[in-house]
Amino acid sequence: MLVSAKEMLQKAKAGHYAVGQFNINNLEWTKAILLTAEELKSPVILGVSEGAGKYMCGFKTVVGMVKGMIEGLGITVPVAIHLDHGSYEATKACIEAGFSSVMFDGSHYPIEENIEKTKELVAICDDLGLSLEAEVGSIGGEEDGVVGMGECADPDECKMIADLGITMLAAGIGNIHGKYPANWAGLSFETLAAISEKVGDMPLVLHGGTGIPAEMIQKAISLGVSKINVNTECQLAFAAATRKYVEEGKDLVGKGFDPRKLLAPGVEAIKATVKEKMELFGSVGKA
Repeated sequence: MLVSAKEMLQKAKAGHYAVGQFNINNLEWTKAILLTAEELKSPVILGVSEGAGKYMCGFKTVVGMVKGMIEGLGITVPVAIHLDHGSYEATKACIEAGFSSVMFDGSHYPIEENIEKTKELVAICDDLGLSLEAEVGSIGGEEDGVVGMGECADPDECKMIADLGITMLAAGIGNIHGKYPANWAGLSFETLAAISEKVGDMPLVLHGGTGIPAEMIQKAISLGVSKINVNTECQLAFAAATRKYVEEGKDLVGKGFDPRKLLAPGVEAIKATVKEKMELFGSVGKA
């Protein structure tokens, strides 16, 4: 069922586990993630970047597809459709399109402007019962063409944003989007602990979940991270499985070229990746 991410993340914070946000790119992606969540009885957040929203023919199309799928597949676990790294304009467009959760990324604005815009969005989301994620300190790596180095957020600025009444806070702790480089310094648990202390019960969000070692993930969860974003890992698994199918010539046998057959191994690979993450995050059986 389609819900905001508020309750699932408060439960996760209290229960010391994390809910995965898995970004969706098309029908196969969405179906694979929803079926795995249902099978494992795990709450789930479907992330949609502005670029993916555009690719899937607009935010309304995404909402229609997800709602139809929840009904068609008989999904009973809590599902949130969440805008990932939204601009101010996109955040408003997603609220209008029927998303149950949004992220306004004002991290590139001066803190005063980030506060002002976040405050306005808190009021709108509260009225509609939607969850709102905000960000302080930019997350490194590449996200829709924006490249950053993985800065650490200022814990005092985190508190200023958290106090506005947002649902969850994304704070840079040295994490980056995409593949981690060989010289990556790792997560700054010192920063995470300081932020956690300042924001209390506020669920914290870890972006760039692909490639962070399992023990670092578990330590981050123990320090208050309740939502972890995964995207690149599913893309890599999907691509590898599709490549294997084609390289083995299976698309040339019988009706192997049928997209339902061609994309099936990729779907299974996404399911396996999502399952592995849900087990690592501790959300299995928590629906």
